[in-house]
Amino acid sequence: MKIAILGYGNLGRGVECAVRENSDMELVAVFTRRNPKDVKIRTAGVPVVSVEEIEAWQGKVDVLILCGGSAKDLPEQTPKYAGLFHVVDSFDTHAKIPAHFAAVDEAAKAANRVAVISVGWDPGLFSLARVYANSVLPSGRDYTFWGRGVSQGHSDAIRRVAGVKDAKQYTLPVLKALAAVRRGEDPELSTRDKHTRECFVVLEEGADAAKVEQEIKTMPNYFADYDTTVHFITETELKENHSGLAHGGCVIRTGRTGFDGEHHHVVEYSLKLDSNPEFTTNVLLAYARAAYRLAQEGASGCKTVLDIAPAYLSPLSAEELRAKML
Repeated sequence: MKIAILGYGNLGRGVECAVRENSDMELVAVFTRRNPKDVKIRTAGVPVVSVEEIEAWQGKVDVLILCGGSAKDLPEQTPKYAGLFHVVDSFDTHAKIPAHFAAVDEAAKAANRVAVISVGWDPGLFSLARVYANSVLPSGRDYTFWGRGVSQGHSDAIRRVAGVKDAKQYTLPVLKALAAVRRGEDPELSTRDKHTRECFVVLEEGADAAKVEQEIKTMPNYFADYDTTVHFITETELKENHSGLAHGGCVIRTGRTGFDGEHHHVVEYSLKLDSNPEFTTNVLLAYARAAYRLAQEGASGCKTVLDIAPAYLSPLSAEELRAKML
């Protein structure tokens, strides 16, 4: 499969790395909105091309991996480029997925292309875990815990606060609440009960620390609903101690079976990721394989991880999967 990347940030670099681990794929181009001369990739012989020239690559790319952000890039890019290529994106704004799906589906069907959206681990693999567990245990309760890990979106939100030079934000599960769920106590948990947020902030010279802290802690949709701690540190400390992008979390479904609900069950799926973007890009490539195979079968339109059978993700044949994995 001929794979191309649009956007060479953390995700783009992860896709470049992950292609090397998939023997049925090759990287053929990296498209960028920047000056191509300013973008240095690590794969010899692969061109870096201005996004203005992307239409000329129709027929030369099997699947385009969209590595932009969910806030502004993907709502525009995915429908646009689904008209030119089979595409995969990592759109992760849960509440806006239905609208994003509708826009992409219309564009992909009109162009007879396959587009797979909201690929990653949440949404993505965690979504599959929820559906499997809910299907098996119809009487029960769902819980999702994230962290300890870096939230790139929340970190970016802090950096947009006036007076902030740089920042990293960590999401932490409330361990007492997590333990209660794992014990099968089925607690009622609010947003604040499940997670806390810890911020490490480098201030601009002369910035008012108290004002910055107040603005962070009261930021709607990001911090207002959580117990949030803000640490002010130096730029050197941030680079030395907070340069990683580790993350993870777990999805838990608790449920009961029996005529009187006498038997209790806990289903848990968890991830511990040393590099959030690198893991995510490996998921993107598995679904790029699925998009390519679906297209070969004549499919078109938008798909999510919930629509695609697991056999489409694997490089193994159906016979090999039955022998080795089933």
